[in-house]
Amino acid sequence: MRCLRPAREARKALASKPLSSRWRRLTCGRQALLVLAHLRCGDTYARLAAGFRIGITTVHRYIREAVDLLAALAPTLEQAMPTVRKKAYVILDGTVLPIDRIAADQPYYSGKKKHHGMNVQVLADPVGRLIWASDALPGSVHDLTAARTHGIPAALTADGVKCWADKAYQGAGPAVRVPFRGKNLQGWRRRHNRDHAKIRSLGERAMATLKCWRLLRKLRCSTTRITAVVRAVVALELAT
Repeated sequence: MRCLRPAREARKALASKPLSSRWRRLTCGRQALLVLAHLRCGDTYARLAAGFRIGITTVHRYIREAVDLLAALAPTLEQAMPTVRKKAYVILDGTVLPIDRIAADQPYYSGKKKHHGMNVQVLADPVGRLIWASDALPGSVHDLTAARTHGIPAALTADGVKCWADKAYQGAGPAVRVPFRGKNLQGWRRRHNRDHAKIRSLGERAMATLKCWRLLRKLRCSTTRITAVVRAVVALELAT
């Protein structure tokens, strides 16, 4: 949250006239605490307003300001590739973050998860540490389509990076290794799938890391803001 103070100073320097108020309701430290309470604990604006003794509009403005600053610090896929290239392999997985949409919002309904949400793709290292998370797409988008939309298979193939993923990524390309399909596999195919699952299961740690931030368990903001929220969480995780 060190980005808050420089941002405030920059706004003062760019102001064409003195601000109407010489102080803000919260210091940088208190604003950082406010944002962390919202992201980590999922506290609502009303609860935060009561706890910090400020208005709901002020809470909204402070959170939006900090989230945008943090989101700008999260790496893009291109920026994350130098880290990816240093790994023996990476694990690709997708998740659908629940949102409070209604039944009419069909593009956000995930047939696989049976709820409305936003599709986010994640790259993790061999021990399950989070490396990168994608922008959010509507929940109805298939994992393979989402991966291709973000250019993940192409980037991995171009750099010759090995990647383990589940059956949803069948046909993603030579860099993405997936298990065999079928329920009654025998012999070496069954052993291959068992070993593949042991490797890929570590990627669940990266998903659990994201969902430790309670706000991502049930997002109630506009769908246009979810990408910024996810990127803000990624920036905080990578900074620790």
